[in-house]
Amino acid sequence: MTSRPAEPDRIRPDEAAASADSPAETSYAPFAHLTAPNTALYRQVMRVFLAAKERFAVHLRPEDVHAALPPEHRPAAPDAVVKALDSLVGWGNLRADPDTSRVTAVEDFYRRRFIYQLTQAGEAAEQALSVYDEALGRRGALQAVALHDIVTQLRALLVIAAEHEEGEPDPAKAHLALSTLTNRFEALAENARAFMGSLQRTIDLHGVEVEVFLAYKDRLIQYLERFIQDLITLGGRIARLIGELEEQGRVGVLLRLAAAREAADAAPDEAESAEARARARWAAKWAGLSAWFVSADGRESQARLLRGRALGAIPQLLAVVRQLNERRAGRSDRSADFRTLARWFAEAPDAEARHRLWRAVFGLYPARHLTVDADTLADRAARPVAASTPWAEAEPLRISPQLRRTGSYERRGKPRRVQDRSEQRRRLAEIAAKQTEEIAAARARLATDGTTRLSALGELDPMAFGLFLRLLGDALATWRPGMTTTVTTSNDGTMEIRLTALDDGTTAAIRTPGGVFRGPDHLVEITDLTAGIPAREAR
Repeated sequence: MTSRPAEPDRIRPDEAAASADSPAETSYAPFAHLTAPNTALYRQVMRVFLAAKERFAVHLRPEDVHAALPPEHRPAAPDAVVKALDSLVGWGNLRADPDTSRVTAVEDFYRRRFIYQLTQAGEAAEQALSVYDEALGRRGALQAVALHDIVTQLRALLVIAAEHEEGEPDPAKAHLALSTLTNRFEALAENARAFMGSLQRTIDLHGVEVEVFLAYKDRLIQYLERFIQDLITLGGRIARLIGELEEQGRVGVLLRLAAAREAADAAPDEAESAEARARARWAAKWAGLSAWFVSADGRESQARLLRGRALGAIPQLLAVVRQLNERRAGRSDRSADFRTLARWFAEAPDAEARHRLWRAVFGLYPARHLTVDADTLADRAARPVAASTPWAEAEPLRISPQLRRTGSYERRGKPRRVQDRSEQRRRLAEIAAKQTEEIAAARARLATDGTTRLSALGELDPMAFGLFLRLLGDALATWRPGMTTTVTTSNDGTMEIRLTALDDGTTAAIRTPGGVFRGPDHLVEITDLTAGIPAREAR
């Protein structure tokens, strides 16, 4: 038997108001209207009271509430609103007081008239529901502006830290800069998480209209590409600034100053431990910021993971668009396919044609592969059976009586010996070692001794050319209008490329076994960041 909060249809509002403010009342009673019948009406009534409070209207009469309700939620009879108000009073969302302002006779005094106002618990419940609705509807954003702000604040922290060499830095400046930095970073991380979650729901078409998605996808892809470019450009700059601040313990001094300034306002009974708690809190915030932009100890940074997720979302979005277009163009689904197939069977001229259609559609052929072994293969080679051989004329498949009777078959005697896979594992290890050597050779082939022209790279083998195209793509992804030079690293962090545009109009031609790659000539400097690292670590 299930139970739900009883709806107090006819309750004395003065008694209900007194009990709603009583400590013995359950703490979550103001949420009971969410599971009761007529939930939509209760929510609209509470919104009327919230709107009235914004206008500094404290009390409302039932006729005021009835008039303020939206037309689509307004009951025809005002008594339904009175009943809803009494129920909300019983749950503690509202308070009812006798309405004596319009009493002109003794009969009016004894007549049931009340005015209603929000209780503290009811207002708190509505605020909680507003936060809940906002969190469900939040799509988030990829805030490229926040990346610029983080760079600005990190540079400000470097300037403040430089004051330590001449004397003690200003605690107010350090605390303000760190507060602004962490606030912008927390907003960036939270919005990125919310956006990627909503993006995945968009890709899966959960709660998204197809027409809206098709109209939105072009702007969404451009939005992702623009953020990826900013993340590539600014992410490395932020990582370098974080590294400079962590050198020689500079950031530790700033965190200590910020913690001491916060602890100065602590209550007397918490003064001794306030600074230690504040210092731990600031250290955790800085560690989170550093982990978001800097990869370490075999762990990729969150910025790199976000970049990969955003890059992967673009082909997923395009795949969804392709599927939607195919579905809209063909208007075909499984049920339509089966109806078409049924019509073909009905229109077949004879049984032989229907059998051919069955075999062509479902591919149900004799299961001769169940007992395929070395002897079976040798017998097939000696006596080949054409695939067009009818089932009735083919060699029968002999089934064990044990299998026919019980549905399972087990061989008696010793179990089969475990197959030795050492030769296959050795072969796989050789292939992996060979691939590692080829990749290392490709990196060594592309690495330039200083700056050179693209046209001077010469001929490249397929492995080196593929690595070169990936490097060139990463560099061009960071290119902005008006730029002449860009520097970036490969996705795996093993190569760095510096690309500089030339204005002489020359063309570079790079020859490969598959053809010639041509394009505008540039100055290029490629550095192998794994030089001197053992091959096992470089992988």
